[in-house]
Amino acid sequence: MKKTSRLMSVIVCCLSVMMPSVAQTNEAEGKQVIATKVAPPFVIKNDDGSFEGISISLWKQIAELTGTDYEFTEASLVELVDGVKEGRFDASVAALTVNAQRETVIDFTHPFYTTGLAIAVPSEGNRWMSAVKGFFSWEFLLALSALCGLLLAVGALLWVFERKHNADMFGGSTQKGLGASFWWAAVTMTTVGYGDKAPVTLGGRVIGFIWMFAAIIIISSFTAAIATSLTVSQLSSSVKGVEDLPDVRVATLSGSASSAFLQRENIGFKRLESVEEGLSQLESGKVDAFVYDKPILQYLTKGKYEDSILILPEVIERQDYAIALPENSAQREKINTALLKVIETDEWQDILDDYLGQ
Repeated sequence: MKKTSRLMSVIVCCLSVMMPSVAQTNEAEGKQVIATKVAPPFVIKNDDGSFEGISISLWKQIAELTGTDYEFTEASLVELVDGVKEGRFDASVAALTVNAQRETVIDFTHPFYTTGLAIAVPSEGNRWMSAVKGFFSWEFLLALSALCGLLLAVGALLWVFERKHNADMFGGSTQKGLGASFWWAAVTMTTVGYGDKAPVTLGGRVIGFIWMFAAIIIISSFTAAIATSLTVSQLSSSVKGVEDLPDVRVATLSGSASSAFLQRENIGFKRLESVEEGLSQLESGKVDAFVYDKPILQYLTKGKYEDSILILPEVIERQDYAIALPENSAQREKINTALLKVIETDEWQDILDDYLGQ
């Protein structure tokens, strides 16, 4: 009996030691991993690493209604889908658009927000400012310096022939003579032809004859360069809708719903990694149009880009945002029920108004 009692005591002791470990393991396994991606105002990352925004607020309310313990992890746009498909994430919550391609590999909840794609273009004021800035660019100043150097070289060559035989026009000190020759080269190139200065020697007239024809080509090229710098922004202003996109430089995010749309429409585009990068390139003139989800463009252009970027009013394709779940997910029904309860409340409308405006 004593041996049996001792054996039972050992077994109870072992079980008491093991039970906390088992509980801790179950507790860890019960915590769901929810993937998200920064996409203001739907997902905003704070300085302390926490997340907030429309989609985050929605999930927090759903988790409270369903009693779900979770933690957020940041992922790329491609990983939001692939991670759920491969079982690494229990769900993906962001500004994730429902489409046929994604629906073949994962499931979605009911949509919680309906919007569409939009086109961002440089504003009128920004285009004219870019044109004015072109006159102060290093390229323009370099071309102007090269032209002045050419005028000085032609003028100096003429001065060598004329300085002794045409002293009234090109004589005097070296500085005065070169200045007069530079003036002659400039008025000859621009075909102004005041006639106040003209070569009289054979060598001077040969130089003048050659310079007249060479100047026609030079001034034409220089005028074309100036005209191009002034009108390049006007060309980009021709973007009024989707029909204009094939003729301009377009950009969007790689792997996004907008990239799929552009591919279906056979519109070439530049692939970027973030919306902020797209807006920056649009402002600097590296691209002529940036296509992406309208509410995200509207939110990010407020303030910093408000005067330089315009969001066209046309919604070019419907987009439904939903929560991504694994195929045949057992929790889909309860999440859908909780989601519908949330978006039917006045609190949900207040959240939308706070982030997007009324």
